[in-house]
Amino acid sequence: MSHWADGSPEDDEAEESLVRPYTITHGRTASARDDLTLITVIATVAPDERHGDRGLQPEHRMILRQCRAPVALAEVAAGLNLPVAVTKILVGDLLALDRVTARPPLAVAVGQETDMTLLQAVKDALLGL
Repeated sequence: MSHWADGSPEDDEAEESLVRPYTITHGRTASARDDLTLITVIATVAPDERHGDRGLQPEHRMILRQCRAPVALAEVAAGLNLPVAVTKILVGDLLALDRVTARPPLAVAVGQETDMTLLQAVKDALLGL
């Protein structure tokens, strides 16, 4: 019979990393928003009297602080040290509360074409040319 104290610390860390995100999202595994991508830019809405922090989780508050200046969703996830899927759910919560805004990056937003010269230079650099 195995006892919880018989496990290694690595086992505890792996179990905690699986349980904690599930707890943070209240059991939700997918964002209600399908328009959030890694490059979606998130920005905190200027606070006013009706916006209190009551009912917000610590991770929500961290997102609000981190997004005072516009930040890509991938950077938000990295700053929280959480999976992107979990971050999308938390950002979706804040969007529903009108606490943040989300928009595509400017180049995508204005419909600019991809700069093929830049992409070719990156490709060449990666290939060592």
